[in-house]
Amino acid sequence: MSNATSLSNQSPNIVAIGGGHGLGRILSALSNYGENVTGIVTTTDNGGSTGRIRACQGGIAWGDMRNCINQLITEPSVGSMIFEYRFRGNGELDGHNLGNLMLKALDNLSIRPLEAINLICDMLKVKTNIVPMSEHPADLSAMTPAGEIICGETSVDELEDVPQRLYVESAVPATKEAVVAINNADIILLGPGSFLTSVMPALLLKEIEQALKSSSANVVFITNLDKEKGPAGRMSLAQMLHWCERAMGGRQVDCVLTDQPNELLDAKYKQYVEDLASNNHEWRHDREKLQQAIERIIMAR
Repeated sequence: MSNATSLSNQSPNIVAIGGGHGLGRILSALSNYGENVTGIVTTTDNGGSTGRIRACQGGIAWGDMRNCINQLITEPSVGSMIFEYRFRGNGELDGHNLGNLMLKALDNLSIRPLEAINLICDMLKVKTNIVPMSEHPADLSAMTPAGEIICGETSVDELEDVPQRLYVESAVPATKEAVVAINNADIILLGPGSFLTSVMPALLLKEIEQALKSSSANVVFITNLDKEKGPAGRMSLAQMLHWCERAMGGRQVDCVLTDQPNELLDAKYKQYVEDLASNNHEWRHDREKLQQAIERIIMAR
């Protein structure tokens, strides 16, 4: 019996929080755990295809959820090919991902955005739970060191300096399924991915802050393999952990999963130093290596 199968039989409940490529990579690495894994996905993106859909149709951002679902598809089919299709050309459809449009269309036909996600996951035979951080539209805002308030994920990414604070506006409620998943979690994973615009937004919602603050789960921060562009690239690991802990109501991160030891990091953080890089792309986490590293952390609980 494999490690993954054995651990799955013990039913550890895993929650991963983030967005886009990083969260999709984590969820793909943990796909053997099926319904024991919940991905809580950031929904504040305002760029690219998803930003254009929001500008004309409103609603939450679908791009990060589509990305996570894409990385969880294990059985290629006509349905998966359609879901992943991106339009090219000179017209209004240029750059749009059909998966984003499908999710938005199903959202318009459903009572809740989560119903649209579940319909797509059923069609594509994805077992992992994909949950938006909120089912209400909101944007990421930041206060600059000069006290200026700027709005939108793309604007945050373009900042010259690390902002003083981040906000989700309006103050939307967290999805109830996200809160329940955190309450039932044995291990909670933060990252990897764009720290300010993928990892942080969900932590800024009051119900998620409260759930994380009272959680008895092991909270693990997973570092990127390469320095980010933009303001997050100017933050130290210690700063990132402080931001997470501040957003979790003072609840401490328990350990860090990283590819390089950080000698300056406070000894209260247990560091798991692992080779995590893909053989083809040094900046991309390898799924199998991630799975094995996370399983070692679970076994050490």
